[in-house]
Amino acid sequence: MKKTVLTLSLAASLAAMSPIAHADLNAFLLGVHKQALSDIKKFNNSLSKQFGVPVPDVDAIAASVPKPEDVFMILQLSQMSHKPPEVVLEIYRHDHGKAWGALARELGIKPGSREFHALKRGELSFAGETDRDDERRGDRHGHERDHEKKRVHEKKRDHEREHDHGRGRGKGRDED
Repeated sequence: MKKTVLTLSLAASLAAMSPIAHADLNAFLLGVHKQALSDIKKFNNSLSKQFGVPVPDVDAIAASVPKPEDVFMILQLSQMSHKPPEVVLEIYRHDHGKAWGALARELGIKPGSREFHALKRGELSFAGETDRDDERRGDRHGHERDHEKKRVHEKKRDHEREHDHGRGRGKGRDED
């Protein structure tokens, strides 16, 4: 009985968290969209610099997708999957109705990976963000500090997992 209750509560928790993660990515992409609309040329130049893709290639991608935030996501998934933007664009065109997470999986980004979690949470970075945007959030460099803290925490957690030999679970103890 306890297992059933625990399983149901875990399933309910996961179901409740899914829209939150989706909302975070959508909120991030809305911000990217607003920046793009304010100056599309500057937006494309920023994407070119951030992802190391020539401006004409960014312009070509932008001409072939309906929204400017799609250009960002194509380049972001290209970087995360280590595949050329043309490959990501082709998969995007073929599976346009799919969510970004589904496209990421199709590109080989594992659902449990750090990249996949960052994508789902909207923990991405757009280098075209202005200082004014940071000030509006109330913190000039807090975003970078938050990411650095998270990276340190993840490294510590991974290190602990690697060196955990069952302590605390009744395994690996000497019997007296």
